[in-house]
Amino acid sequence: MISVRRLPHIYPQNRWLFLTWGLHGVVQPRQFRPPHKVSAGQAFAWLDRQLDTARDGPMFLRQDAIASLVVESLHRGAELGHYELASFVVMANHVHVLLLPKVPPSRLLKALKGCTAHEANRLLGRCGEPFWQRESYDHWVRDEREWGRIEFYIENNPVKAGLVARAEDYRWSSRWKPPGVGTNAETARMSACATVPGADA
Repeated sequence: MISVRRLPHIYPQNRWLFLTWGLHGVVQPRQFRPPHKVSAGQAFAWLDRQLDTARDGPMFLRQDAIASLVVESLHRGAELGHYELASFVVMANHVHVLLLPKVPPSRLLKALKGCTAHEANRLLGRCGEPFWQRESYDHWVRDEREWGRIEFYIENNPVKAGLVARAEDYRWSSRWKPPGVGTNAETARMSACATVPGADA
């Protein structure tokens, strides 16, 4: 299934997806490049550069309460069976997630964005204002090697941005482990081996 707005969207079934979305106003609509002029990879590289280098615009995800809300919502979606969650990171103005959808991606994104937007606006004392950028980037994972590269990219994002020295020190990431609490990262890696093309039997 293909859904095209400003970026190409491809939703194959039973494949891991790499998703990225940002706060409303970080990247202006007129800045999105038309799909026919760039490849999906070029579109993502351009979008991610805009998000990483933004020096103004909304940075609500820097607030602990808002970042916690997003992280909790990601875990809640997995608990509800909407997807299997592998890796994620919540940056100041955008989110990266690697997951295996169990429902149509458009549905899970609508649920994630809608719920978090409503609650975040409540916490921020805003009413009826857009919270997330309508546009998002998604890329289906082709093989196990790419899965590993994407996982590293997501979890290393805070290190690349100079926020922490080690990925595991960033609180709003799948790499962070509170004392005495484990994660499902290893389970997700094993699942990836069974669900991406080219994985060892």
